[in-house]
Amino acid sequence: MEETRLSTARFLGQIMELPSTAISRRIDPVLTWIGQSISWIWLLLLITIVCNVVLRYVFGEGRIELEEIQWHLYSTGFLLGIGYTFQVDGHVRVDVVHERLGPRWQAWLELYGILLCVLPFVALILIYSVPFIQTSFTLGEVSMSPGGLPFRWAIKSMLFIGFFLLLLAAISRLSRVWAYLFRSWP
Repeated sequence: MEETRLSTARFLGQIMELPSTAISRRIDPVLTWIGQSISWIWLLLLITIVCNVVLRYVFGEGRIELEEIQWHLYSTGFLLGIGYTFQVDGHVRVDVVHERLGPRWQAWLELYGILLCVLPFVALILIYSVPFIQTSFTLGEVSMSPGGLPFRWAIKSMLFIGFFLLLLAAISRLSRVWAYLFRSWP
């Protein structure tokens, strides 16, 4: 009984170190650059929110453009940052099972998670976002709000770009997990 508790505790909080691969060495620097660059969007979002609040509550003048810019910035930051977050393993994970497993079992869980969940979901989003964006572009879709922003297709394009970056991150991570499982036996 005591032996089981000790072996379980040994794996708690352990980070699985994955080897680098030729694919990950090409993809990861691009995702890192994009992730670090897009992090500045949060400062821009904060400035936009403060300006909107000051205009509204100090000068009594609300601007619909600023409100729409806020959700455009938030969406862009989130969608362009999701690939980087996945690449650095900073995403939310249900650790009830994962953290109690040894590194090898964690790698197997990661492999099947990418193959059976991440890649199919990303493929669906990429496939169905193209007509979504095309329709918006063709119609010249603009905000329905008076004074709202034009070029609605541009913000909708972030959906495709963000999930394409997530696809790259998943391919990179899959190659690293594959190398860990099948090339480097401890």
